[in-house]
Amino acid sequence: MERRSVNDIEQAVRAVLRDALGLPEAQVAAFEADTPLFGALPELDSMAVAGMLTELEDRLGITIDDDEVDGDMLETFGALARFAADKVAA
Repeated sequence: MERRSVNDIEQAVRAVLRDALGLPEAQVAAFEADTPLFGALPELDSMAVAGMLTELEDRLGITIDDDEVDGDMLETFGALARFAADKVAA
């Protein structure tokens, strides 16, 4: 598999948040590493998490185990992007 840059992974995470949650492009583009996600975005509720994670798996070619999913990885955009980057690198 091709090597993905951190920027490519961040863009993929942005696209998943936009598409899976129906968020506006401008809102997602403005996300910083410390932008809060779970608990701060009404669109990201417990039901939406499963769809979002499935979309991340599909776009990045990764597998996310249920025991890896926790509040920390969903707390901020940066945490989610780091989690995705770590999975891609594994």
